[in-house]
Amino acid sequence: MSPKGEQQEMSIGGIAGLITVVAAALLVVWKVIVWGQRIVEGLRCQLRTDMLVVYYRHKDGKEIRQYELENFLKNYQAYKALHGNSFIDTVAAEVKSWQINT
Repeated sequence: MSPKGEQQEMSIGGIAGLITVVAAALLVVWKVIVWGQRIVEGLRCQLRTDMLVVYYRHKDGKEIRQYELENFLKNYQAYKALHGNSFIDTVAAEVKSWQINT
């Protein structure tokens, strides 16, 4: 075989190897993205649940302890930062209007 033919075989082999490495890297990146999205979804769900527990515990009396309000508002900020939907906005507005007990 001529030296030119050997170079073409090496080039094709090198390209095939590069494609394999890139495909494997893309698979890893895709898995990390999907995994991260699931973690964000779970965290949003937990934050929403925690806020609703506080809301339903105090909605009849419309009073809340200061530390509970602070925790609620921190959860609300985190929820919104994770692109939580607007459902909780109404709940948060109501909680903010309650009497605060120290």
